[in-house]
Amino acid sequence: MERKAPLVVVGDALLDRDVTGHAQRLAPDAPVPVVDDCGERTRPGGAALAAYLAARDGRDVTLVTGLGDDPASRELRRLLEPWLTLIPLPLTGPLSEKTRVLAQDRPVVRLDRGAGRTREATGAARELVRRAPAVLLSDYGRGTADALRDDLAARPPLVWDPHPRGGAPVPGTRLVTPAEKEAHALAPRDGTPRRDLHAAAHSAAALVRQWRAAAVAVTLGARGALLSYGEHPLLVPAPAGHPGDSCGAGDRFAATAAGLLADGVLVAEAVEGAVTAASAFVAAGGAAAVPATGTPRVPPPDDDPHALAARVRSAHGTVVAAGGCFDLLHAGHVGLLQAARRLGDCLVVCVNSDASVRRRKGDGRPVNPLADRVRVLRALACVDAVAVFDEDTPERLLAGLRPDVWVKGGDYAAADLPEAALLERWGGQAVLLPYLDGRSSTALMERAAEGAR
Repeated sequence: MERKAPLVVVGDALLDRDVTGHAQRLAPDAPVPVVDDCGERTRPGGAALAAYLAARDGRDVTLVTGLGDDPASRELRRLLEPWLTLIPLPLTGPLSEKTRVLAQDRPVVRLDRGAGRTREATGAARELVRRAPAVLLSDYGRGTADALRDDLAARPPLVWDPHPRGGAPVPGTRLVTPAEKEAHALAPRDGTPRRDLHAAAHSAAALVRQWRAAAVAVTLGARGALLSYGEHPLLVPAPAGHPGDSCGAGDRFAATAAGLLADGVLVAEAVEGAVTAASAFVAAGGAAAVPATGTPRVPPPDDDPHALAARVRSAHGTVVAAGGCFDLLHAGHVGLLQAARRLGDCLVVCVNSDASVRRRKGDGRPVNPLADRVRVLRALACVDAVAVFDEDTPERLLAGLRPDVWVKGGDYAAADLPEAALLERWGGQAVLLPYLDGRSSTALMERAAEGAR
């Protein structure tokens, strides 16, 4: 896989704290739940969460944010410094903290404290923002965007994640990502009914004009996102609805969209990838399930799939692998690979070499040589790395990668998966995923031949 583009995140960091336990009774002196056996965990919040998620994606991330010398700021530094570069701005008071009390993984109450705001920009921050090729602005209404507004206006961000208490995005921002409720609050009011697609489309179009942005993507929770360039919006549905904890999903959406845009994809493709990532994020448990920080920073992955797998394992992530010839890439392949990527934290695609394909398919195959097949696969947002094997089956390659999950299309039978026994040696699992009916490289070739005749 090509090296991912670096990203500068500018915005308001928070320190989030989850106090989790079980509630099975009410207090004797008030009708409130008693939460027992509490455990506590701190994690990055606000712009710090967006930056941390981008760093865990394998990007070189720099975070420009307000930080002081108060206990919350010191704790946030401890959590972030192994993963990214910090450019601190002076605060007027202690860093904002948000504490959630959860029972059975459901929020019961939230406690907020700390009203620190970014006081001013520094020369280092201004210089960085003006020369950064890719900036995500994560606004939580605590002054960072205001302090750097002139510099952001000179070089508009790729993505601006707005807040009702913050200022408007600078003109020329490529993509603004308000949540549905935020979009309705920020758009001009005209009596249009709220919380339906018509209202979301109206608000998005109005905000494109009001903000002079290239595009606005209104996030719709379990329904996906609505992308507008000013008219005729594009609805990007979520791949699946999940009833889980949505805390942090907006940060996951913005970080993914900014990263993909930095990598050079189109806005619509970035929004589609961000919807998929946010949906998987909620399904995995939201911000509360984000892996613990503190692991020493590792350089972004290069083209070596083995190095990628080792890096993900070292961070206690799940390595997924899928295999095939992928001669003529079609909708069945893409659907399979997208579903496979949602099963873990990285996807390595194992591809038959040209000689291996000829032995399996005959002298007329492959239609596309190995270099072309690898290049097309690497261009898919769901693919993190590609590995090539020359044998008839990928057992030797899998023994080196040691994936946690091995995926094949549903047109295989369980008896056709000799890799299943191999994965059991290290506790892995082979799975079959549904395949789109009627999609195959052979069928495509036959239809093309018939058309030529």
